[in-house]
Amino acid sequence: MGRHSSMPDGYGSATADPRPRSRGRTVAIATALVLVVAAGTALAIRSDLLGIGDGCDGSVSLGVMASPDVAPALRDAADRVHEQKITSDGNCLDITVTASESYKVAETLRRQGDRSDFQVWVPDSSLWIKRVTQNSKAVPVTAAGTFASSPIGVGMVPSAAKSFGWPNKTYSWTELTGAAMEGDAVRLGAADPARSATGLLALTKLSAAAQKSGDGDGTEAAAMAKVLAQRTSDNDGQLMDTVARDSSGTEAGNPRRNEALIVSEQAAFTHNAEVGDDGALDLFYPKDGSPALDYPFSLVDESALTTDESRAALRFMTLLSAPDGRSIMEKHGFRTEDTSSPETVAAQAGGRSPQPYAEPSADPATDEQVEQTLGMWTITVQSARITTVVDASGSMGNLVPNRGQSRMEVTKASMLAALRTFTPEDEIGLWEFSTHLDGNRDYKRLVPTERLGDRKGAGTQLDRLNAAFTSLQPVPDGATGLYDTTLAAYQEATSGYRNGKFNALVVVTDGKNEDPGSISRSNLISRLEELSDPERPVPLIAIAVGPDTDKDEIEQIAAATGGSGHLVNDPADIQEVILNAIIKAGARTN
Repeated sequence: MGRHSSMPDGYGSATADPRPRSRGRTVAIATALVLVVAAGTALAIRSDLLGIGDGCDGSVSLGVMASPDVAPALRDAADRVHEQKITSDGNCLDITVTASESYKVAETLRRQGDRSDFQVWVPDSSLWIKRVTQNSKAVPVTAAGTFASSPIGVGMVPSAAKSFGWPNKTYSWTELTGAAMEGDAVRLGAADPARSATGLLALTKLSAAAQKSGDGDGTEAAAMAKVLAQRTSDNDGQLMDTVARDSSGTEAGNPRRNEALIVSEQAAFTHNAEVGDDGALDLFYPKDGSPALDYPFSLVDESALTTDESRAALRFMTLLSAPDGRSIMEKHGFRTEDTSSPETVAAQAGGRSPQPYAEPSADPATDEQVEQTLGMWTITVQSARITTVVDASGSMGNLVPNRGQSRMEVTKASMLAALRTFTPEDEIGLWEFSTHLDGNRDYKRLVPTERLGDRKGAGTQLDRLNAAFTSLQPVPDGATGLYDTTLAAYQEATSGYRNGKFNALVVVTDGKNEDPGSISRSNLISRLEELSDPERPVPLIAIAVGPDTDKDEIEQIAAATGGSGHLVNDPADIQEVILNAIIKAGARTN
């Protein structure tokens, strides 16, 4: 197919660049200078800051934690620094590059784990920076800029690509994946969107495209997610190991091997360079635009860095944005700001004209779209374990304006509708609460939290729940025992945590706490914070119904668990609120 197994070398000399200095490089340097000044370092522009030193007054160590795909290129850049004795303020740079999956590093930083061996983090996507900064208690991470990118497409073994009309036929994301999934036309693999920016960005693009084409309720997107989940690998590296060697014949027909993969251009580039023509991928670039990995250069706990470390980080980032650095990145299959044409990289990755490899994504995903997609993925591919707790105080008998039904009747109908969206593998339970429902307890367990498909006696768990929801009635003169109930339910939900499932507690109430003998709000919040464990997340989804509730109160209580509080004026909206809250909570627990 005319490919070469070696890396392309048509990028010019690493030491000479006749082009004028670009605005992109100027911006990168200026940004870095601002960052160092902001960190309290008075930076004097010296002649050796951007040049090569003749010797070293000393050395400064810099640890760089990088995504596995970009780590080899960064090591080459670090070797160049060592070979040329590039200095920062007279100090030689001792740069150590360690490869680690971005999702693992993000979790370490979110939970304030040990990061003593690195001062710079280069994940494959800014998504991970946002994941860390969502937690106010996380280790601070400062994105200083990007120096490389790689668009995402669908790579296929040649026999599959030929059947899809490559390279002359172009597809949108939904057309391409839909055709691949239709009738098992081709075995399509992807990396887990909860652990892979490539998988998440592609699925987000798919979901957005499906919504534009009329998938208002997300049914089509969820169906695609379920199909993708059947051939999902834990991470991008494992995904590349699943591709069939097409020319061998036997592997192409092996049902365990994938004939198509959702991959970055750089991953396809590296794969093709390793295998040569025998087993190389052809790459489709969807015509509605390819989302891209952007490789942010980030400082970890910037305020704790020494002056020498800050300047060393600045020096290294400057090199990556300079001609030498760009050359190294492009030779490893990355695009840079100054790549005049992506044709050489795309060709090695399996792209051919008229595939639209030069077209960026027209509509980059918003943070909200990414979060929505991640939550959808979580609840689609993982079964859930959810305990629902419903207010049965006397005020639930009040009529809902313009409906002619009580709050309880409308609430039950909405909860039953929500129940129908779960599968037999999901675990759902039901409590009710008021005051003194069970002796001195304000709550009563009506149905234990078990699999909906489990059968006991004549019916299933789903049958028992339907009957229990239907029989809920307001307790005459019953008050709202919210605090004690919430604590007891959360204690049980956390003690019954199930690994591999989405665990949550849903509390629906139409009033404020009215039990004078209960614990205080501050004590409740403290206890919930003690029980909450990021390693075993159980978000509380609190829903306040009607005008007698306190939205601030339920938001404070829910926030103590990493959950969310919601106010609805009409109980009929409970179903939608629950499902949306579960989706958002699913995104946060990943």
